[in-house]
Amino acid sequence: MDTEFWLESWQANQTGFHQEEINTCLVRYWPQLGLEQGSRVLVPLCGKSLDMLWLREQGHTVIGVELSRLAATAFFRENNMTPEVHETGRGTCYTHENMQLFCADFFSLAAEDVGPIDAFYDRAALIALTAAQRPGYATRLVQMLNRHTPGLLLTLDYDPLEMNGPPFAVSHDEVCRLFSHDCTIDHLQLFDALGENPRFRDSGLTELSGHVYQLRRR
Repeated sequence: MDTEFWLESWQANQTGFHQEEINTCLVRYWPQLGLEQGSRVLVPLCGKSLDMLWLREQGHTVIGVELSRLAATAFFRENNMTPEVHETGRGTCYTHENMQLFCADFFSLAAEDVGPIDAFYDRAALIALTAAQRPGYATRLVQMLNRHTPGLLLTLDYDPLEMNGPPFAVSHDEVCRLFSHDCTIDHLQLFDALGENPRFRDSGLTELSGHVYQLRRR
């Protein structure tokens, strides 16, 4: 999946990955991270996710990173925000109160671009990337975290012979391979996600497992 694929998906309004409701796993498990008010939360490959609004309502400063300018501008427009806009060396930055969204390639960003991060939330970033891209993503994400920084990671797993991604199947073993060198990994939940996603059954899936992890940078 190259950058053109995702840009064209937004242009064609092929955004089945966008959820119209706050993710229930986020609401259930986020408090376990024990963050203070004002904590800065990184949301990679954020799209126009409403989860960012929920995180802001918890008193956090939200730092989203999104490749598509259409997605970035739609997020602010659809939520009645008028952001300040300025260009950076890496892309365009949209800011409104305690919400900041970088329109940039996540792989091109460095820790100094996003500033200090107190936690991260990944619902649809890792599973949006191919197997070849995922190690680079994990490395870049970890580089943006200070020691002991926690995060919530949501993944999906299925038989890849039954469906082509995205979203891509990411197994528990792969999560361990990607992150165990730099992070502690707590597997918080395994659940049947197929009932919540009937479009995947229509695509031929017979099983779809959802996983929730808490990661913490060592």
